[in-house]
Amino acid sequence: MKFHFDLDDGIIIVPARIHGPHGNKVLIRLALDTGATTTTINWESLILSGYDPGSIKDRIKMITGTGEEYVPSLELLKFESLGISKSNFKVLCHTMPASSTVDGVIGLNFLESSRLIIDFNERYLEII
Repeated sequence: MKFHFDLDDGIIIVPARIHGPHGNKVLIRLALDTGATTTTINWESLILSGYDPGSIKDRIKMITGTGEEYVPSLELLKFESLGISKSNFKVLCHTMPASSTVDGVIGLNFLESSRLIIDFNERYLEII
């Protein structure tokens, strides 16, 4: 499937949908980040979807631009983006900066089983 993007924000933003444990569905905006190992979503979006990241005791070490942090890792019942739906999909939970225009990043764990083509001249990405 082909998806057109706009580089006015300086990043590629893609829509995604989180399905929560009580049937909640939340539409979010994620930055495409091929440098991120794991998809990361902000706390607020996960809470609105019906998840409780604060109740997760085990934390995963995450390397950020400012250093190391330990963040909750949880499995979403269902996650959809770029025409792909994944069940029991692992994400990290992290607070996004107040100035952020996205709700997180789509990382390699979402993209790894696909072929991704990014055409900057025509401003589209295609995932196969």
